[in-house]
Amino acid sequence: MTRPKVFVARRLPEPALEVLGRETDFEMNKDDRVLTKEEIMEGVKDKDALLCLLTDKIDAEIMDAGNRLKVISNYAVGFDNIDVEEATKRGIAVTNTPGVLTETTADLTWALMLAVARRIVEADGFIRAGKWSGWAPMQFLGTDVHGKTLGIVGLGRIGAAVAKRAVGFNMKTVYYDARRNEGLEKELGIKYAPLDELLKISDFVTIHVPLLPTTHHLIGERELGLMKPTAYLINTSRGQVIDERALIKALKGRKIAGAALDVFEREPEVPKELIEMSNVVLTPHIGSASVETRTKMAMMAVENLLSVLRGEIPKNLVNHGVIEKLGLKGASDK
Repeated sequence: MTRPKVFVARRLPEPALEVLGRETDFEMNKDDRVLTKEEIMEGVKDKDALLCLLTDKIDAEIMDAGNRLKVISNYAVGFDNIDVEEATKRGIAVTNTPGVLTETTADLTWALMLAVARRIVEADGFIRAGKWSGWAPMQFLGTDVHGKTLGIVGLGRIGAAVAKRAVGFNMKTVYYDARRNEGLEKELGIKYAPLDELLKISDFVTIHVPLLPTTHHLIGERELGLMKPTAYLINTSRGQVIDERALIKALKGRKIAGAALDVFEREPEVPKELIEMSNVVLTPHIGSASVETRTKMAMMAVENLLSVLRGEIPKNLVNHGVIEKLGLKGASDK
């Protein structure tokens, strides 16, 4: 019996590759770089499945090059890199890896918040440069985090995990979301606020919304102008949610105190202005970057892919419109 053929767009943790290799013949990009569109198109020829990353833009042209594709398994929670509508038209299942990176990304959010508030990166560089001559009362004065007001924009899985951690810092937490969550409001003692009000009253504003047409540049010049001049902005969601040029302008004009960013509008490009600012902490999209979480993500992406190839409905199917087209069945249908 012929085994399914799979193209893997970048090397994954070994345990996931071992599982994938038990049921499929896979070809993998062994270089530590993002493939070009042309390379992905070549890779998916005569393949039954594609396992791709958030950095891979999968459009209709790539899908047509892979005219045997049954599933595109995304190694990410978000799937804005895939044209899901075009995939559904072609009867291609699209899957993602939700939930697995929630706690790890919430951890990084807090790491960034503390780093920018307490000037950790600046202080580290100061010592490494051999500039420290001893303790001084006015040296690297930062901002307290405990007891302040935290504004969470987007109370999904990650936003809720961030809110839970705020309890230990004795913070007053407010949130904005398209949908209120009165259950979490009661459980965590947090309050709902319209976005404008949240921006006005928060000492720290952290972004946790998906990238949608309605969230593109959700935080722009007007919104930044509502924030306190002593406030900090943290983003571990998607770079395009913030208007980067407006953020640079706000930072230069001291409209806000600082920012901590794990994502950028035109990744991997990072504006020189942000790099040069001492009140900005920058990390290279490492929200899920722990050994444990990246391995779990890879295992989930592989299991999603294998489920479709077995004719089963995957646990994390994005486009349910393909179930009938592909003849997928759940456990209860067997």
